[in-house]
Amino acid sequence: MGPMSSPKISFFASQRPEAQAALPRLIQRYGQHSEQEADVIVAMGGDGAMLDSLRRRFEDSKPVYGMNLGTVGFLMNEFQEEGLLDRINAAERASISPLRMLATDIHGVDHKALAINEVSLLRQTAQSAHLRITVDGKVRMDELTCDGIMIATPAGSTAYNLSAHGPILPIGANLLALTPVSAFRPRRWRGALLRHDARVQVDVISPERRPVAASADNQEVRDIATVSVEADRRRRLTMLFDPGHALDERILREQFGF
Repeated sequence: MGPMSSPKISFFASQRPEAQAALPRLIQRYGQHSEQEADVIVAMGGDGAMLDSLRRRFEDSKPVYGMNLGTVGFLMNEFQEEGLLDRINAAERASISPLRMLATDIHGVDHKALAINEVSLLRQTAQSAHLRITVDGKVRMDELTCDGIMIATPAGSTAYNLSAHGPILPIGANLLALTPVSAFRPRRWRGALLRHDARVQVDVISPERRPVAASADNQEVRDIATVSVEADRRRRLTMLFDPGHALDERILREQFGF
């Protein structure tokens, strides 16, 4: 954080009872500022609390320090009430850029959204999705038959992407993961690693007969015809981690099964 002896903190707690119970105790100890006045946002809960806080940082890029009072807490630090100011000042930074999604539905209406974890396309019905994949203007796969596909950031590579057997990406890798969900044809295709500045376009084949929804994290658009995705390099989001527990280390440990 730099030489900021007493950073102004804005505390945010998820709806989890543990986080709600801790909120007044921390406010009493450290005070509470609005997010506009604060130097740093402290998010309490699970990874969802971190993502909720980061989504409100698209314009001001203020750093977010998470404390885990949830279940997984991959993006969070250990919860501890004591010594918070020292921990924030000593924290290491991890910066990410969100993905910018432009989805056009079958009615020709455009929908824009930003994603921190991933942009995903998923079939809406029992009918499998048939998708055409274009990267940087060149068609790379004429037709993928699947349940869906996603484009994941390094920060999101350990979320839905990992559940779909996608690769874990170190935070500084400057890569995006293109990962299919239950690929049926070509059955053996496991996805691709793309440069961070790649522009991905996914066209839905027969979108009326085989409807597909697109989601930027949890922002869903249904009945889409085409989606384009690229990193928004003008926006930088900053997460803070205790020394030795930075996201790079967590990702490395995850890859070795810890």
